[in-house]
Order: sequence, then structure tokens, then C-alpha cells
Amino acid sequence: MTLNIGLIGFGKMGQTRLESIVSTGKGTVLVAHDPHAQDFRGIRSVATAEEVISDPRLDAVFIATPNFQNRPYTLAALAAGKHVFCEKPPAFTGQEVLEIQRAEKASGRKLMYGFNHRHHGSIRAMKAMVESGKYGRLLWMRGRYGKSVDKNYFSTWRAKKDLAGGGILLDQGIHMLDLFLLLAGDFDEVQGMVSSLYWRLDGIEDNVFANFRNRTTGVVASLHSTMTQWRHLFSFEVFLERGHMVLNGLKTQSGSYGDEVLAVSKNRTVAPAATWEEEEKIVYHADNSWRDETEYFLDCIREDRPVVNGSSQDALRVMQLIDRIYQEERHHRADLHQDLLS
Repeated sequence: MTLNIGLIGFGKMGQTRLESIVSTGKGTVLVAHDPHAQDFRGIRSVATAEEVISDPRLDAVFIATPNFQNRPYTLAALAAGKHVFCEKPPAFTGQEVLEIQRAEKASGRKLMYGFNHRHHGSIRAMKAMVESGKYGRLLWMRGRYGKSVDKNYFSTWRAKKDLAGGGILLDQGIHMLDLFLLLAGDFDEVQGMVSSLYWRLDGIEDNVFANFRNRTTGVVASLHSTMTQWRHLFSFEVFLERGHMVLNGLKTQSGSYGDEVLAVSKNRTVAPAATWEEEEKIVYHADNSWRDETEYFLDCIREDRPVVNGSSQDALRVMQLIDRIYQEERHHRADLHQDLLS
């Protein structure tokens, strides 16, 4: 069965999704909408997103729009009886995701979010190693994810709080948080520091430092999400009782994050804290994550399977962490204000 699909948003991400749909051979894009696009690669374009959502021929809608449009278009498409794939972030708060979950349940349709990093070969390998128990219990994780933007950033929707919802945390940090949750489960404790020292945009942070802990397992994770990393960086470290995994670089279309290299080490028997007996390096030369992610969603529809990878529950958990990080910063600012008054 080939699924009929509509696209809302035909910028870089919308075009990437088109390519991934075509590559699976399991879906056909019949119609698309984007007020800023000129060439739709032979796909029929319509004047409004509502025309895509209401098209009776469509089985599913892919949403690749600026952040502020993700939630309303998702709700509308579910209400119209369409399966929905939406890019991150799902919404601006965890409470808004709960609203989406209610709509998802009422619709009986499939809903999946674009937490694309889960589908990289390196991340799949790391998850399998953690779950295998080969290296013992998970102890801690550290993630650094950063990029640089130029002065043109000020003229984009990402620089406006009401359109973006936040800064680098919602843009990139959300992916690293999702990976933390993928490997460790939930976190009970959250500490966060948010700053905008360089770009100085109200409500659009350029750096976030955050720590997390699961009180039950004791697992701790540390995040630095930044857009003042003048050289693009992706680093994800996972340490276990009897070994570690360090992923440096990420295979992307631009190549700006360098080679995707996973180093896996096993502890020495005598001195596990000091030296390592061996290290294996795996280089991932191809990025099949977009195709694999899209195929997974289409197969969930075709085979009537629940979405368990990139689900609305995954989206809720990561947005609740983000809520708490932003809340920490609000409390900090309130304390500073009180200090100034006293």
C-alpha cells in the first residue's frame, strides 16, 4: 500500500522530508503548501495549509513549518483524520503537548515527531550497547551540541520569541535531551542556567547549561547547548560501569559537524578508572537517518503499529524537561530582581 501524503512547509526540512518519502517507495506526495516556496518539484501547490489538511485523498500530513505553527497544524490535521508527522519542537510547553495527546487519542491516528538523531546508526549502536548490559550499568552522560549563527539570524523567525518559542535549547538542545531520555529514562531533578550574553535577544537564549539526575537509578547527565560555538560541535559521551562510548561529530548534509565517529572502550580489569584496555572506532560514512525515520512512520501506518520511537509521549517528556530549565531561569531572574529591590 502506497500512502498519499501532503506537505506543509517546503523549506529545507520540507524538501528533506520529500526526498526521504520518495526514497522509501512507500508514499507519494500529492500536494504541498508553503507561502515562501517557488519550486515545488512538480508537486501541486495550494494556497493554504488548510487545503492540504482537508484534502480527502491524503492519508498523512508532514509538517515542517516554523515552530509556532507546529501545534495548531498538528491539532487541525488530527481533527481532520490525518496521520501526522511533525518536526520538533512539538509545541512551546509540556502543557501544550498534553493538549495534543488528547487530540491524538480522540482521532485514533498516528502521530510522530522528528527526533531525527535517534535514527543515526551511531545512536542505534549506543542504545543497543546500553541495553545489552555488556558494559554494566549506566552511570552518567555528557552532551555538548553547538553551532554558530551570523548577523542574518536577526532577520529570521528563529530570532523572535513569539515565533520560535525559545532559542538554542528548542533548536538543537532538544535533540540532546531526547538522547538522554532515550538511554536513561526520566529525570527527577533538573538544574538549569540560561543566558543570552552575546546575541542579547529577549527570550532567545544563546547558551544553556543544565544538569539532570534520576533519583532511582542515580544516573546523572550534563548538557551544554550553545549557538556561540564558533566551530560547529556535536559530542555525546556515555559512561558505564565497565566501559564507555564517545560519539564525536555527526553526519549531516552540510558536513559542518565533521565525521561521525563512535569510540567504544572497555575498562581494564585492574584499573578501570585510569586506563583503557582497548578502543574500537567506528566511522559512519553515510547518514540514512532521514529515510529510516520516515520509513518507520510510514510502516506504523501501513501495518497499524503504535508509534513508540518519537511518540507524543517522548515529546512530552522532553518538553517537560525544557519547561523546568526555563523555569529555573525565571526563578533566577526573579531572585536577582528581588536582590536589586532590597
